[in-house]
Amino acid sequence: MSENVRTAKFQIGQIVRHRIYPFRGVIFDVDPTFANTEEWWQAIPEDIRPAKDQPYYHLFAENAETEYVAYVSEQNLVPDESGEPIRHPQVAEMFSRHEDGVYQARESRRH
Repeated sequence: MSENVRTAKFQIGQIVRHRIYPFRGVIFDVDPTFANTEEWWQAIPEDIRPAKDQPYYHLFAENAETEYVAYVSEQNLVPDESGEPIRHPQVAEMFSRHEDGVYQARESRRH
């Protein structure tokens, strides 16, 4: 087990955008290192394939046409400065309000 795992640069609830592709989203989970399939990773063009030893983020994402879930390496994300909320339908299930580019996580309703 490697001890040089980096601290995540972005936080759950933060709105980010992709550095290369035209989409943005809100982070709903973070993996300390790559945790998807080898097939998924190999499908990324080699010249832009990110390293596995960095945080990876699960996003409720959107582009001009649609909403979806994305899995993105830290090196390919930048903060979204637009101040616009995310329209993804699942955002309201996990987060309450949007303030200063960050969504607040809903309180757990477990009994």
